[in-house]
Amino acid sequence: METVILANGKFPEHPLPLSYLKSAERIVCCDGAVESLVRFRLEPFAIIGDCDSLGPEIIEKYGDRIFVEEEQETNDLTKSVKWCVHEGYTDLVIIGATGKREDHTLGNISLLAEYSVIAGVKMITDTGIFLPFQKSARIKSLPGQQISIFSINPETEISSVGLMYPLKRRKLRNWWEATLNEALGESFSLEFAGGPLIIYLAFM
Repeated sequence: METVILANGKFPEHPLPLSYLKSAERIVCCDGAVESLVRFRLEPFAIIGDCDSLGPEIIEKYGDRIFVEEEQETNDLTKSVKWCVHEGYTDLVIIGATGKREDHTLGNISLLAEYSVIAGVKMITDTGIFLPFQKSARIKSLPGQQISIFSINPETEISSVGLMYPLKRRKLRNWWEATLNEALGESFSLEFAGGPLIIYLAFM
């Protein structure tokens, strides 16, 4: 079963991320997100972070599931992912990781490339889904669905099949270069080596 990690960005409004929250077997909260979850009338399975901003009511009610991680070299989302992996939860859905500050949004999206080395992970927002890939893959899609491709390594050569604007051994030097593409059918394939990709599939 998938484990949902709720970050402290904008709380979701779209039905899809909300459905993941409602049906989750377990919800692991970055500490700043727990109050939003409780207001939504759901309870955390675990609360991860430095936890210095938790109110006394939260501490009293959920003290048995608060795990303090004071290390400052990573953010609370990364601490939550690592905690999940340590506990054996490696099928992860990240929600609430975008929508407040753009710098946090970019940082959280880029971290998917690192998380995908240790876990199966996807990030769901109010507008679409981010999927990281470490190697060539065929990806499910819908005809006409907008697709954006982001390369962490600018030296990675990427080729595609099944996109309106095909890539042929293309190196993406900037994150904008392969945005706003479009799927032609129910799947498309990407062939690449030398670095991870992050794929965005917009909701239709």
